[in-house]
Amino acid sequence: MTWLQAVVLAVVQGLTEFLPISSSGHLRIVSELFFGDDAGASFTAVTQIGTELAVVVYFARDIARLVAVWFRGLVDAEVRRSQDYRLAWYVIVGSVPIGVLGLLFQDQIRSTLRSLWVTGAMLVVFGVLLGLAERFGRQVRDQQRLTLRDGALMGLAQSLALVPGVSRSGGTITAGLALGLDRPTAVRFSFLLAIPAVFAAGLSEVPHVFEPSPYGLQPSVAQMVVATVVAGAVGYAVIAWLLRFVQRHSVYLFVWYRIALGLLVFALLGTGVMQP
Repeated sequence: MTWLQAVVLAVVQGLTEFLPISSSGHLRIVSELFFGDDAGASFTAVTQIGTELAVVVYFARDIARLVAVWFRGLVDAEVRRSQDYRLAWYVIVGSVPIGVLGLLFQDQIRSTLRSLWVTGAMLVVFGVLLGLAERFGRQVRDQQRLTLRDGALMGLAQSLALVPGVSRSGGTITAGLALGLDRPTAVRFSFLLAIPAVFAAGLSEVPHVFEPSPYGLQPSVAQMVVATVVAGAVGYAVIAWLLRFVQRHSVYLFVWYRIALGLLVFALLGTGVMQP
């Protein structure tokens, strides 16, 4: 991997991690189209540590409050009746599916599922599902009305993002809207839900990112560090923008973008411009 590749892919990661358009899918497409190789699942997972650090910084007060309330709630029955205590448990429960499935299918995630035919199909299919959730979701419940069922189902939706093209935020936002959550609540909970899973995945992939592999470009330690920092800085700006955007706009912009990109991927594969 060259320094140009490392920086470009880090910027792509930061721009796309929190938008419902699939960061792993974009890294797969950009690395193949412009660099003729796959950035690799390990590179993707490790740079996501940077973007999740951006979430931790942006929501530092919320996270500190939830952690403190959760620990107090373990010994205080009064605290256990608070919404913050329940919200902390919803994040924990919602993080389980992606952890279990990630371990069970880690070999397929690094190889078979990174086919660009799969990525293109997932961009289109889950773009349509996001559009349907926006159109038919009631969007009547805010964060105070989140339930354990919401956390579990959004966690299952998050686990689908192990397949490039699905989008972790796209899957969770789609599920949230379909369950009747309003747009800002679905997006904010999506951010919180990602923290345990993405940190765990990123840290577990650190040893693998520098191993010789037929499945991706190989970064140096310095390139990996810089890429993670760049992804985090860009991701922080995207968080602020997206939270403002969903207050006033629907997610149809991302729906049409996903469908157009998926069809473009099919066209490029069909004409031989890109290899799957």
